[in-house]
Amino acid sequence: MNILIVYAHPEPTSFNGALRDLAIEVLSAQGHMVEISDLYRMNFNAVTGLGDFTGERSDSTRLSIAREQTHALETGTIAPDIAAEQAKISRADMLILQFPIWWFGMPAILKGWADRVFARGFAYLPGRKYDTGMFHGKLALVSATTGTSAETYAPDGIDGDILSVLWPVHNGLLRYTGFDVLPPYVAYMPGRLDQAGRAAQLDAYRERLLTIDTTPRLFFHPASDYAPNERLKPGVLARSGVQRNV
Repeated sequence: MNILIVYAHPEPTSFNGALRDLAIEVLSAQGHMVEISDLYRMNFNAVTGLGDFTGERSDSTRLSIAREQTHALETGTIAPDIAAEQAKISRADMLILQFPIWWFGMPAILKGWADRVFARGFAYLPGRKYDTGMFHGKLALVSATTGTSAETYAPDGIDGDILSVLWPVHNGLLRYTGFDVLPPYVAYMPGRLDQAGRAAQLDAYRERLLTIDTTPRLFFHPASDYAPNERLKPGVLARSGVQRNV
């Protein structure tokens, strides 16, 4: 496979950096082609705006990001740094997002990467989402670290179920655009572990990377489970992430 790792941590020697390096080692040894977007090293611009469009705008009187993204992609006038990242995604069979969980979400630089790169016309269009998403057939994995324990991210933990915390990434970014999504690999509070504890987390990630093909994907309800109002049909038991029957 062609695999793109998008890495979002400002310190190369962080545990996120160790997870990134391990992924490069393990995946390359399996014969995969691995490409890296190191967002901090690239000084990637995380702020969407007029600079994303290099040509004549669709509407010069009022800025609609979605409309201008579509127009720029249709006319070949999307900013070069965005086009470069989109080309990497187009080449990739699998996307790995490597980041620390900060304030229950992705670091701002990674959120900004998604805002700019997952542009309308490239990552989604009307009628092209979820089951029919534009990245249908591609695979995605979130690999993340936390500052607190697995217990705090348990279903009854004070921080909430980790799958609920990651729902905006798993469903709102990845599944929305068509990816099949693997269960996340989460290294819980590596900064508070000793060397043996961190080594065990790396060993667990190695095993995850070696078993990609046999690891069940996260479940998301298919389109057939939804009524025309895009709510689950009566009688369908909610099974995805934070969804619940009401």
